[in-house]
Amino acid sequence: MRDIKFIALFAILIATLPFLTHSGVILNFVVMALYASLLAQSWNILGGYSGQFSFGNAVFFGTGAYVQAIAQMQFAMNAWSALMLALCASACVGLFVGSVSFRYGLKGSYFALVTLAMAEIFRILSLSVNFTGGGVGLMLPLNSSFAGMQFVQKSGYVWLILSLVCAALLITSFIKHSKLGACMQAVRDNEDAAKALGINPFSVKLVAISMCSVVMGAGGAIYVQLFQYIDPSIAYGPQSSVEALVAAIVGGVGTLWGPIIGATALLLMSELTRNLFGQIPGINMVIYGFVLVFIVLFAPTGLTGLGVSVRTLFSRSHNTNHRNKVDGGEDLKGLDGERAGSAESAENGADRTNLTNLTNLTNLTNLTNLTNLTNLTNLTNLTYQTNLTKDNNSPKSQVTQDTQVTPDTSSRTGGK
Repeated sequence: MRDIKFIALFAILIATLPFLTHSGVILNFVVMALYASLLAQSWNILGGYSGQFSFGNAVFFGTGAYVQAIAQMQFAMNAWSALMLALCASACVGLFVGSVSFRYGLKGSYFALVTLAMAEIFRILSLSVNFTGGGVGLMLPLNSSFAGMQFVQKSGYVWLILSLVCAALLITSFIKHSKLGACMQAVRDNEDAAKALGINPFSVKLVAISMCSVVMGAGGAIYVQLFQYIDPSIAYGPQSSVEALVAAIVGGVGTLWGPIIGATALLLMSELTRNLFGQIPGINMVIYGFVLVFIVLFAPTGLTGLGVSVRTLFSRSHNTNHRNKVDGGEDLKGLDGERAGSAESAENGADRTNLTNLTNLTNLTNLTNLTNLTNLTNLTNLTYQTNLTKDNNSPKSQVTQDTQVTPDTSSRTGGK
């Protein structure tokens, strides 16, 4: 419920932005940031929550882009109907890739290489067939209308992409708080342990890759509507895969807002370096790469994790300072008390000395009593042993012994 409130607040803030400014630069930045966030959120569903790192999300991106363009150009479909068809086609490709990969237990680097190979296969196929335009590509006809999903003002694209981003956020929030999300995270953390708990990793990963492909396919369809052109290198090239992967990692994988933060930060950094150092060829990319490496090295959990680390560090520093202040205050208070009440301290010292002497005296008395008790016990035992010896050596004892022996002798004599 809390995530839904934040998503609603985010949607309201971005949706009202076109009413606050008509600057093409600002609105274009917002459009591109939302577009990059959509791609990053799709990778986050598969890589962040289910732990399946993909290097070939471009295969879903390109499928959505080509289906969006071909449905309108060759089948005269409405742009909104073409969008639904593009999402379904991307989901089918995702299920195909997932079935081939997960059926044979591919994961980790092997799964990443398979997805990369799939993207390259689709790129070669799109170069070889005619309905994709081959190497020339496809150019979408200009149709500035709501039905054509093309808008004269940038505000239309802001609202369009914002709706898709909010849908992706709702999907991610559902994964985060549902049993499906718990199963995904269990498979991500330890697949063997998840099997022992009765979870089917194949089904869970198949659902994850289908969700990822749908969101990524939406990004491809939006690209076509926004730039009105697509070719095999753009559709199935590594650029869209890398853009989605890096933005999610920089923002924080396995988080709700990490991909949006990462995509916005990377886009902002790219624009700043290009505008400030664009006169020197390549220097903007050098700075961009250096900052990116710095973020990955010193914020391995992403920018969202960096915020948590800063809060933790500030909390620890605040607690340390508080303890130091308390200790310092106690020391200062003790020093003032020593200076102001030396007589009281001396009296307390005398009391402590008397108490110590009294304790020592009590211990000495107890020790003396214990020694006396021990001596008395030894004396009693010695007296008892002496009396016992005297009783054994008395004449009465001898008579008793003789009396005991006489009957035995008589009986033996009588027997003879």
